[in-house]
Amino acid sequence: MEPFLVTGGTGKLGRQVVRLLCESEQVVRVLSRRGRAPGSRVPYRTITGDLRTGAGLEDAVRGVGTIVHCATTNGRRDIVATRNLIDAAVSAGGTPHLVYVSIVGVDIIPLPYYRAKLAAEKLVADSGLPWTVQRITQFHDLLAAVFAYQRRLPLTLALKRFRFQPIDTRDAAARLVDLALGTPAGRAPDIGGPQVRDMRDLAAAYHRAHGRRRRIVSLCLPGRTARGFADGGNLVPENKLGSITFEDFVTKR
Repeated sequence: MEPFLVTGGTGKLGRQVVRLLCESEQVVRVLSRRGRAPGSRVPYRTITGDLRTGAGLEDAVRGVGTIVHCATTNGRRDIVATRNLIDAAVSAGGTPHLVYVSIVGVDIIPLPYYRAKLAAEKLVADSGLPWTVQRITQFHDLLAAVFAYQRRLPLTLALKRFRFQPIDTRDAAARLVDLALGTPAGRAPDIGGPQVRDMRDLAAAYHRAHGRRRRIVSLCLPGRTARGFADGGNLVPENKLGSITFEDFVTKR
């Protein structure tokens, strides 16, 4: 049985991917710069390697049948990390199925991070390896973190005309594992969460879940990025996945 390699396997999404692969009795390696996460009970092997420099990557990818690339730097270093991973896979002499996690709207919304993800997608498609790219909408965790960060302010800011389709990492991971266990799909259909919600509505839901009464102020932003969100470039209402809503997430945390 050829092993699976998961990059970013100790992150929020990666942990769920690793758990599901192990539950399906796959042999799993997790790439890490720091070693095994303390307290983890999931049976996987940790491989030390650095996506930023390429150190240790060739040993990490040697012999694997599938790579699920969940790791992100949240910036332009994603391009370097993805290039180093591909170079290592090619140098190791194998042809693993490379599953890359991207974001809905990277070709529409001109955020620098989105541009980096789009460039990394192209590297994957041009790699010569069997590949799958899965674009996913924002996670519940991200929006909850945005509202939590604003607790230090006297009010909560919500961007006017911004809508989101947040998805739970467990639902996203289940989709990624299905793709990883299957044949390369190229550009897979984009996926999003079960509901499309206004940002003000999501902020109110967050505060209700925490028993807080706070003033929510709508803020209008100019520019192409704001227009991309306002026009729904980050949404896929025709392809909703999962049943875990934002209320479910913030209530049960």
